Amino acid sequence: MADPLAELREEAASCTRLAELREEAASCTRCSLFEGRTQVVFGVGDPGAALMFVGEAPGRDEDLAGEPFVGRSGKLLDRLMREEIGVTRDQVYIANVVKCRPPSNRDPKPEEVASCGGYLMRQIDLVSPAVVVTLGNFATRALLSTTDGIGKLRGRSYPYRASWLVPTYHPAAALRGGGDVMAQMRADFVRAKRSLHETAPSTTDPGLS
Repeated sequence: MADPLAELREEAASCTRLAELREEAASCTRCSLFEGRTQVVFGVGDPGAALMFVGEAPGRDEDLAGEPFVGRSGKLLDRLMREEIGVTRDQVYIANVVKCRPPSNRDPKPEEVASCGGYLMRQIDLVSPAVVVTLGNFATRALLSTTDGIGKLRGRSYPYRASWLVPTYHPAAALRGGGDVMAQMRADFVRAKRSLHETAPSTTDPGLS
């Protein structure tokens, strides 16, 4: 039987370590993106969450607010979490691959993804979610170490570390792409909910075939 006090102590320790990592990231100068940022967009949510969402990079709204997914894409993400999984933002953990806004919201460069990757890996280790949902090409490719596109990768769950990884489209793609993309995102969110109740994978390798 699990020890509730031990679980609370572990969650408190994880929260402390995430706070320390956030402080470290706040002064990061590993790549040139620090030159144009308003602030580092580290992550938000429950440090002991069973479900973690990983996006691409902050946009203008996120750079100003210091929180991921606060614009139109964030509102859609919140809606899909509520309608398809039955959770709210404070019950999950949300982060991005890249913590600083790329100029003019351009795609992150490979060297920027590589520079920031260590922060994301440590976030995943500290939160230790049962399921990681990647939103869009950059997050999915970064975590699954593949060059395949999201259209090919979505539609299944992949073993990832001691978790399941469920790829889906970025909410911005659903805002642009209409009903078909939205329907596929909804199906992926249902898959993520189902994966929360499945036995954790025994391998740490991505299950690409």
